[in-house]
Amino acid sequence: MTEYYNYITKDNDRWDLISYKYYNDATLYETIITANPDVEITPTLEAGIKLKIPVIETSDEITTDLPPWRE
Repeated sequence: MTEYYNYITKDNDRWDLISYKYYNDATLYETIITANPDVEITPTLEAGIKLKIPVIETSDEITTDLPPWRE
């Protein structure tokens, strides 16, 4: 089950800025757009639009495809 934050837009909000605010990553804006199919995709958003912001689990662990370092 996906959890969501609720966010009410302010004048001139942008998808990428909202993404950065919630995820600390502006490139994840498509996650928010997908969760809000009723909202028109425009460069800036009008004030007063209620958005659902999916909660994304993050990990502090860095993973790579490289083998472990050996001396």
